[in-house]
Amino acid sequence: MGVLPDAPMVWETGLALTALGVGVAIWARLILGGNWSGTVTLKKDHELVCSGPYRWIRHPIYTGIVVAMVGSGLIRDHRKGWIGVAIVLAAFYIKARREERFLSEEFGDSYREHSRRTGMFLPRLI
Repeated sequence: MGVLPDAPMVWETGLALTALGVGVAIWARLILGGNWSGTVTLKKDHELVCSGPYRWIRHPIYTGIVVAMVGSGLIRDHRKGWIGVAIVLAAFYIKARREERFLSEEFGDSYREHSRRTGMFLPRLI
């Protein structure tokens, strides 16, 4: 059972958001290169990445996944899907906070400055 109107514009918006989210997640993963890991860990020659989408957002892979899920939610419009988006967003927030503590310990003032300039999941407006 859906909560949104059954209109072509809703489906088209969902498709666009899904494509945008997948694109952002892939772009961010490519920019990370060898620094990427599925778990919070320090890699050999690990460096603080502040280019690509990381110029504006500290966790663009998570952002891309959530945006794609919202797009899919618009297309399918099932309450279970919207609950899933909320659960994944909460899980990403918890994981991102853990990653940020780790990165702050590893990169110190450089990471703290990066955090002041960027948003966690969305670009900082001010």
